[in-house]
Amino acid sequence: MKVLNLQCSHEHTFEGWFASEDDYTGQLARGLVSCPLCGDGSIRKLLSAPRLNLRGGRDAEAPSDRASAAGSGSVELGMPAPGSSLQASLLQAMRAVMANTEDVGERFADQARAMHHGEIDQRAIRGRTSAEVALELIEEGIEVMPLPTLPALKETLQ
Repeated sequence: MKVLNLQCSHEHTFEGWFASEDDYTGQLARGLVSCPLCGDGSIRKLLSAPRLNLRGGRDAEAPSDRASAAGSGSVELGMPAPGSSLQASLLQAMRAVMANTEDVGERFADQARAMHHGEIDQRAIRGRTSAEVALELIEEGIEVMPLPTLPALKETLQ
């Protein structure tokens, strides 16, 4: 199993798991690899942090010993992906929104107005509307907040 650090052209970083290097290149060539944040299909590999077992029987070696035994034991290389904590925070917030709201789709403006006027019970909703209608809702005193549309939201967020 190969675990690769990947990045789209918008510099969103994410991890991809592939059976082999050939599996990765094949999926990339067929357009099956895309950014989970923005859907961009222009993907490149970043430096990963591989673990190299150069000698057997050294699994119990302490991490500090590994660092001092460069070239003779287990060596770990790599660097954290840029912006990964921001992306993790965004996905965590989006998971919370998805879990705690009802998707009313294109009926969003009608449902928001009905709740504002007391015609239906208050509840947390999300949906779609145009920018013009969203501005009208705000002018009517109805609080709305635009959210990014992430391709990953159509599936389970991971």
